[in-house]
Amino acid sequence: MVSATLSAPSDTASAGASASDTASPSGDVETLSYPGRTGATALELLLEADPSAEVTGEGENAFVTAIGGRAADDSKQEFWALSVDGEPAQVGAGTLETEDGQEITWTLETY
Repeated sequence: MVSATLSAPSDTASAGASASDTASPSGDVETLSYPGRTGATALELLLEADPSAEVTGEGENAFVTAIGGRAADDSKQEFWALSVDGEPAQVGAGTLETEDGQEITWTLETY
């Protein structure tokens, strides 16, 4: 099980979350963080942390469209951005092999 932290825009306090309680009933989650694990991809860990996350495609073509009940809104030019230890990921979530000690973060951003 992955321990994850969800953050909402109006909530400055973060709370630990397990895979069973990561969805936000209000749908206003804008950040999700969890630790990397050697041998697991960022996508595998995301789906453990938030089984309700929505993804189109698979493997290297996987594209995350919703996390914690919050879908990226194309009309607002939103997308879920992936970073590792505070740096933008250079590959997609389905390809990104994580390592113990890394912090994997998804943030709702605009383009």
